[in-house]
Amino acid sequence: MDMDSAKKRIAELSALLEKYSYQYYVLDDPEISDYDFDMLMQELKALEAEYPQLILPTSPTQRVGGIASGKFAKVEHGVQMASLQDVFSFEQVDSFLTSCKEKLGSAEYSVEPKIDGLSVSLEYTNGILTRGSTRGDGFIGEDVTANLRTIRSIPLKIDNAPEFLEVRGEVYMPRESFFELVEQQELMDEQPFKNPRNAAAGSLRQKNPKITAQRKLDMFIFNVQQCIGKEFAAHSESLDYLKELGFRTIPSYKVCSRPEEIRAEIDRIGIERNIFAFDIDGVVVKVNDLAQRTVMGATAKTPKWAVAYKYPPEEKETKLLDIEVNVGRTGTITPVAVFEPILLAGTSVSRAVLHNQDFIDEKDIRIGDTIIVRKAGEIIPEVLRSVAHGENSVPFRLPARCPVCGADSVRENGESALRCPNVQCPAQLLKNMIHFVSKSAMNIDGLGAANMKLLVDSGLVSSPADLYTLTKEQLLTLDRFADKSAENLINAIAASKTAGLERLIHALGIRNIGQRAAVLLCEKFGSIDAIIAAGKDDIASIEGFGSIMAESVCSAFAEPHRIELIQRLKACGVIMTYESETGSDNRFDGLTFVLTGTLSTLKRDEAKKLIESFGGKVTGSVSKKTDYVVAGEAAGSKLDKANALGITVISESELIEKTR
Repeated sequence: MDMDSAKKRIAELSALLEKYSYQYYVLDDPEISDYDFDMLMQELKALEAEYPQLILPTSPTQRVGGIASGKFAKVEHGVQMASLQDVFSFEQVDSFLTSCKEKLGSAEYSVEPKIDGLSVSLEYTNGILTRGSTRGDGFIGEDVTANLRTIRSIPLKIDNAPEFLEVRGEVYMPRESFFELVEQQELMDEQPFKNPRNAAAGSLRQKNPKITAQRKLDMFIFNVQQCIGKEFAAHSESLDYLKELGFRTIPSYKVCSRPEEIRAEIDRIGIERNIFAFDIDGVVVKVNDLAQRTVMGATAKTPKWAVAYKYPPEEKETKLLDIEVNVGRTGTITPVAVFEPILLAGTSVSRAVLHNQDFIDEKDIRIGDTIIVRKAGEIIPEVLRSVAHGENSVPFRLPARCPVCGADSVRENGESALRCPNVQCPAQLLKNMIHFVSKSAMNIDGLGAANMKLLVDSGLVSSPADLYTLTKEQLLTLDRFADKSAENLINAIAASKTAGLERLIHALGIRNIGQRAAVLLCEKFGSIDAIIAAGKDDIASIEGFGSIMAESVCSAFAEPHRIELIQRLKACGVIMTYESETGSDNRFDGLTFVLTGTLSTLKRDEAKKLIESFGGKVTGSVSKKTDYVVAGEAAGSKLDKANALGITVISESELIEKTR
């Protein structure tokens, strides 16, 4: 396909993908299947890979683009992003309405759900999204444009747009996405987000847009901040206009005039909020007429023409039936309250974490007690207190032995958590394996929690080292794997051998040793053998370390099972030295490689690192001096030139095979 034809087809594909994205993410009424959508996206990616000069910032492929940011630039808001005055009773709502009536006479009000998320501004110049920023203090926020581009319901461009348009909305995380994220965090033994609002805020402020994209955020627009080229008389008129432009506007808003109508609408939203796919923490009541808003004015912090009614926290009594004890990845023994099911915020709840023995003692929680549980703004249930002990109840004590393996539990000085010290404890195996392959550790793509659980449950792996002896044939015996996915996983596992010593140290799951500490260890000692041989004082001398971290390292490498694991990983070819370029195996010494097209398993920099780790050289152009061209999908002119020069062309799988 020549460039003119490619340009035309790219425009057609972009228009189709934007249309189908709008149907799926905004209207919730998809016209085509997910598979057909993916095929169109792959076609567009292939054309853009062949003609990168035709890639536009508004292309559907650019929703996750760019590189990780070191910091967010400050943004001065042209129009203040003010907060609202909170009210907590109908009497306070009536007081607000009375003050409006005194100044305005008759008035209409827009009554809207108050989405529990993060307030954000979007700016469009001639229909193109040019900047997105957080509210900050209302006057100065942070530029998070790259992250906002990953939210599929936000249009990157709008047709028939005014010269300049700034809109305000709420970024939120749907409940289903939140529960998925919390489940992953718990499997990783990470501190889970407490509620979708915190999860949305933390996800939007990620330095890497690709992480934000994985969090499945969404956004509702609820206001026009500025508009050049279009004027509005009423707020409801502006919302209708935004909807016509393709924005996902705030749902279920209604224009009311009488106090009893407004109270009825607040009650209706309160009942229906339990069936929403997102959290709301109240209802906003706004003067609808924009000229009347000017008459009402504002204080330094809040407008006088609107209030936010907050629903009271929901607390309920129930009976504590049992306290279960779970064991996490690092051996932490966690008590969990199991109580008679109650309905909170529209969902049935029957469990809540009790944290540790100190928490239980402080609240004197006993099996058989009548307890108070709440959700309020916290989507995760929590036990507030015990209001009555059950008959013949006794204080609850966490077990002296691990409930899974029977090892004596320990509580170290200065810690509130009880732990199982047995690293071979079956309860810790799955979570340790998930951590080992995670992105921050060995970064084995295709081994998420579900696939890892399948491998462990099937008995194919019981140690990280078992991953490196897996075969494609073994994977094909499992339901979740087909020929291509099995091959990709085997390739990804092989590629992880060159992940680097710093990733391996982090993957080993040593207590108190995170990613940064792993790098410091590698920079100091250079190899796994040197780290193992190092003394406590030598490790503690590393800037940023201390006696506790040094003790954790020494204790970890004094454990026979960990030394055995390291020896097995060595035998499998996992790199154990901290070298940025080449290792001791220089099988590619003197050979020059060129990478072209889209690789299915490795990223470009990972493939480059793999080649260089064996002494090879990677260049950007094909010449007579090139020894190998590694061709992925949609390989373009470099592949043509390689064929013309008679240079050996190999696939990604063949490259990985050469490193085994």
